[in-house]
Amino acid sequence: MTASEPHAAALHDAAGDVVVEASDVDYSIGGRQIFSGLTLRARRGRITAVMGPSGTGKTTLLKLITAQAYADSGAVRVWGRDVGHLRTREVFAMRRRMGMLFQNGALLTDLDVFENVAFPLREHTNLSEPLIRALVLTKLQAVGLRGAASLMPAELSGGMARRVALARAVVMDPELLIYDEPFVGLDPIGLGMILRLIQMMNEALGITSIVVSHDVQELAMIAHDSYLIAEGRVVAAGTPKELEASDSPIVRQFLSGSPDGPVPFQYPAPEYAQQLLEGEVR
Repeated sequence: MTASEPHAAALHDAAGDVVVEASDVDYSIGGRQIFSGLTLRARRGRITAVMGPSGTGKTTLLKLITAQAYADSGAVRVWGRDVGHLRTREVFAMRRRMGMLFQNGALLTDLDVFENVAFPLREHTNLSEPLIRALVLTKLQAVGLRGAASLMPAELSGGMARRVALARAVVMDPELLIYDEPFVGLDPIGLGMILRLIQMMNEALGITSIVVSHDVQELAMIAHDSYLIAEGRVVAAGTPKELEASDSPIVRQFLSGSPDGPVPFQYPAPEYAQQLLEGEVR
């Protein structure tokens, strides 16, 4: 099995092991094709990395998985159910089984750290205050921030805010944990902490994790399965080592960070000189 066989890693396991599956998905926004025949799987208890150049739809994929958007054709299944066919109450029930670490942390600025982590428990459960307190402090302890419980988000560093957001994401003990660009804006120490926490949460809690990022080296340290998305589809799939060994031009360009290759630097546009001479902005 090699990374040049895009679907090999995605399809070699039994269906019962699959938590999230996108099958031949097409999706467009405003007439612009985002996905065309996208197929991938995230398997139980594993960390699945979804990588790709900016603008290839990585965050859009998360919206399809969480039923914030729906495929034009094909299917997105979570725990075996097509999210496009779920009723509203079923969507909410599905989301309660998920945790989400948003790209910017998305902490509630008017609440302190403790109340940010407690928020999902207060919204979705009828637990007693002593039990809420115990759960929140346990999750903050797991991310190393129990001592910061009374701080406000404005008092946190970027890395601390991301760790608080992670504590909030796992406070309901989700079965599926989704990370949207978790490494953006972190210094090396903060990045190392988040990497360790992602791996620790996955192993200790048996969570299925999907990590969307363009940080290749970081993902290679923790991912079990990796997908590279470009041109609206999966162009390579396999373990990080298999992708590293790939001779595909698009994989080599992405892994090396080269501006020259199949993925263009310039967004499609009219001929440059002609547009300048036309004298119109648009």
